[in-house]
Amino acid sequence: MRKDSRDYSRREFLMTGSGAVAASLVTDTASIATPRSPRNPRAQKMRYAIVGTGIRAIGMWGRDVAQEYANEVEFVGLCDINPGRLAFAKDYMGVDCPTFTNFTEMIEQTRPDTLCVTTVDSTHDEFIVRGIVMSCNTTTEKPMTTDEVKCQAILDAQARTRKNVIVTFNYRYSPHRARMKEMLMESRIGRLRSVDFHWYLDTEHGPRYFRRWHGRERNSGTLFLHKSTHHFDLLNWWIDSEPEEVFGYGALEFFGHNNSFRHDKCRGCPHTDRCEYYWDITQNQLLTNLYVDHEHHDGYIRDRCVWANDIDIFDKMAAQIKYMNGVFVSYSCTTNSPYEGYRIAFNGDKGRIDAWIKERQPWQAEDYDEIRVTDNFGDTELIQIPHGGGGHGGGDTRLRDRIFRDPNAPDPYRQAAGSRDGAMSILLGVAARESAKIGEPVKIASLTTLKPRAERS
Repeated sequence: MRKDSRDYSRREFLMTGSGAVAASLVTDTASIATPRSPRNPRAQKMRYAIVGTGIRAIGMWGRDVAQEYANEVEFVGLCDINPGRLAFAKDYMGVDCPTFTNFTEMIEQTRPDTLCVTTVDSTHDEFIVRGIVMSCNTTTEKPMTTDEVKCQAILDAQARTRKNVIVTFNYRYSPHRARMKEMLMESRIGRLRSVDFHWYLDTEHGPRYFRRWHGRERNSGTLFLHKSTHHFDLLNWWIDSEPEEVFGYGALEFFGHNNSFRHDKCRGCPHTDRCEYYWDITQNQLLTNLYVDHEHHDGYIRDRCVWANDIDIFDKMAAQIKYMNGVFVSYSCTTNSPYEGYRIAFNGDKGRIDAWIKERQPWQAEDYDEIRVTDNFGDTELIQIPHGGGGHGGGDTRLRDRIFRDPNAPDPYRQAAGSRDGAMSILLGVAARESAKIGEPVKIASLTTLKPRAERS
């Protein structure tokens, strides 16, 4: 879904004037049992609808669900503002359900019990709120939304309706991150004092965000929201506390206007011979079929120039974070690195846990991730964690299993994420973004009615 000057189309698509509803209590419903038991053969299938049919929707939440969870899930509706993309999505996913360009009509006619929201980030709140008001439990891609006002609207609506909101934090489910969580829960390095966390996007992955709708703050809220929400959620989950205060830094120093030449998109660009970031979308048949063939419907260009003058998000970010339990965090995100991955260190009063997780490296022979644990005045232990199968280090498959196959399964690492988890991750990003603009720290408690807790659980 694209949010731009065609707001009239989006309003017609949504067909709702609902605003925030007042409430004084917000409950995280990630652990609330759903009415069906997926292991009961007599139970009805989940009636499932998707709004937004981009690449993530048709794969992770579309075709993969249709193929792997046919006994648990019945697709009842697909919705998108772009009719061409919608038709291709239905065919690609291999589902037999009606399609809609009007969201309210889809909900009213198909009555799904679960709605999956995979639209542009800045519109998540509209579909989450409307979905739960219309009695749908809702699963949403991260980030839950892009600012504190929209966040409050979701929390208020959920408090009134008591419907379930799940935020799909797949990073929690990868084996090596779960192993680090286990060690922290066991106090393997004693009391946690501080964390160093630095994320690197390589020269293929990082520029994607500047080609797509993500490069405009009005759509993505900046990468402090779209990308860092993953990282901030991991921190909240690992530390098992909630953030109190953030001092953020951000700048646009490489992409956007920081170049001597540009074009409207990569296709037809006269500067391909000297642009290291030239990308030919037509070499990818799936993206061509999904986006290029249907861009005339809504004007969304999937291969826009990374040097466009209207790009206004940060391409380097850093934050200093203080948690309610006293833990300090030093965080950074680099969007133009020669390699992909992250370095993290947990510093405790009895030792340290280190990991350098390298991703997306074709030359990397190892089929495992390595964690180093060093005791103060003691030995070093190296722990090798085999890579999980499937996307995001095995996180995608494990997350889908919990949502569609066994939502009531034991959750020893507290990986299931609800609206409070979604709110705390995006509020950290909102605070970092605003702090970078005003040059002052921002208190999380100043943003919504949620008051951060010293103990997350």
